[in-house]
Amino acid sequence: MSKRNSQEAKRVARERLRAEREKEAKKAKMRRQLGVAGAVVAALAVMGGIGFAVTKMLEPENQDWSDAQKVAEGASSAGRYSSYEAPANTEGRDGVDIVIGDKDAKNTVSVYEDMRCPVCASFEQLNGNTISKDIEEGKYKAEFVFGTFLDRNPAIAGTGSRNALSALGAALNVSPEAFLEYKKILFSSDVHPDEGKDDFGSDKYLINAAQDVKDLKGNKSFEDDVNNGTFDPWALKVSKKFDDDKDVTGTPSIKLNGKKVETAQGGAPMTPDQFREFVHDRLEK
Repeated sequence: MSKRNSQEAKRVARERLRAEREKEAKKAKMRRQLGVAGAVVAALAVMGGIGFAVTKMLEPENQDWSDAQKVAEGASSAGRYSSYEAPANTEGRDGVDIVIGDKDAKNTVSVYEDMRCPVCASFEQLNGNTISKDIEEGKYKAEFVFGTFLDRNPAIAGTGSRNALSALGAALNVSPEAFLEYKKILFSSDVHPDEGKDDFGSDKYLINAAQDVKDLKGNKSFEDDVNNGTFDPWALKVSKKFDDDKDVTGTPSIKLNGKKVETAQGGAPMTPDQFREFVHDRLEK
């Protein structure tokens, strides 16, 4: 490892340590907000003998995705899903292409992520603002492709990857800007759960996190889409697009103009310096 890479590694380690130190403190805000409802129910239970566990409030509301899968595979309807719907501001067949930025931009940066992925969270915390700024300045258009493979991992199986992706679809349906801001918040150190926790499986958790996004705060249409799983089948189709890309075997992964970008160590450019070297410096002029 070169001296430069060693310095970068140390800096990344310091950033991660700082993020970990702040993570629990910042999560207190989320716990306090979510705890209000739990405290109310607990108080009512003492007074009125309500016979259910407060912990049930944060369990995933939709653990059975079989009906969503049927619609994603072509059924006209199934269970609570009356039809297939793709969010506004999407492209391609069935709206599975999420491309944000100037359509005439010469370059395209493709970002592959899983919403439960902790390394993706680190990548976003280090580079997310840069990507948003680059999109705004027209340096490139960005394509976002999401996998949900962590939900299928037997050791940490859950629904959070799919549920968070469906909620991102609800945000995208509002606006591309709301999508980017919401994604930033979900990947932030004070909201993103540990890999083994399935907090994103809770609609309440996702809606609460959205209250920090101007266009989503108190947005009934957005909240209805999250609670009703409007974009659940769409999320599964987006996930299939990820699975079908054989060049991508993990997250995060980056492509520049269709070609996978990797550092000398074989991974995605994680640090700002690496992102500048492997993405910015290779943009077509």
